[in-house]
Amino acid sequence: MTLDLTGRTALVTGGAQGLGEGMAHALAAAGARVVVADLQDDLGEKVADALEGEGHGFVHHDVTDEASWENAVTAATQDFGGLDVLVNNAGVEISSLIVDVDPKDIRTMLEVNVLGTALGLKWGLRAMRPDGVAGNGGSIINIASVAATIAFPGIPIYSATKSAVDRMTRVAAMEAGKLGYGVRVNCVYPGLVPTAMGQGLAVDMAKLGLFGSPEEAVAAVVELTPSGRLGEVADMADAVVFLASDQARFVNGIGLPVDGGMGM
Repeated sequence: MTLDLTGRTALVTGGAQGLGEGMAHALAAAGARVVVADLQDDLGEKVADALEGEGHGFVHHDVTDEASWENAVTAATQDFGGLDVLVNNAGVEISSLIVDVDPKDIRTMLEVNVLGTALGLKWGLRAMRPDGVAGNGGSIINIASVAATIAFPGIPIYSATKSAVDRMTRVAAMEAGKLGYGVRVNCVYPGLVPTAMGQGLAVDMAKLGLFGSPEEAVAAVVELTPSGRLGEVADMADAVVFLASDQARFVNGIGLPVDGGMGM
């Protein structure tokens, strides 16, 4: 089955590295015009330049800022042909035991993971609905985490924010359906992937005394995973392309685990 996104424009937040970069490449390979959105200008522009095909670009974007969202959506619709797919991928993870949580770190994760996703839903739905600047409906894909479905130690606030992403996804899907927006809203629960964030998490688990070493932390994740391995960027990117495609036309309001069975 070939997933074809030719003629569609996709905006990917946090697209300059890690999962977001992989998702941008996968969407471009499926034929979409991709707008890479990130705070990291140099990295983001390099990713946009390296995407397969033509018509891609980069926009400086802070997901916690309302004006920045308006600018990103305007750029997508005016400079890149519309907005058909929005991937709310940008996120941060700061590890801590519950007894040591820092209010500053809590606010950071709430701002990026919860507020950032909420604003993405707001501006994505406004643009895609029939009276919006794009106006052709579409697909919004929020990136949650397997942490939203399991009780893994050391990431209490991150887990809570990703649970919030799941709940917002389902409410947004219901609202969009009831109001006739023509927009499907889904989320993905990625398992642990050895990106910079994933590797940092393993190191943090050892520093917190939860595991004897980063390698032990990784081994524990693999042990909890029926597929017997860590996730790969391509695993997550392919799921995003599927949810963006017509093959997922009746898939709406779900959380799709792409975790090798870890969260079952």
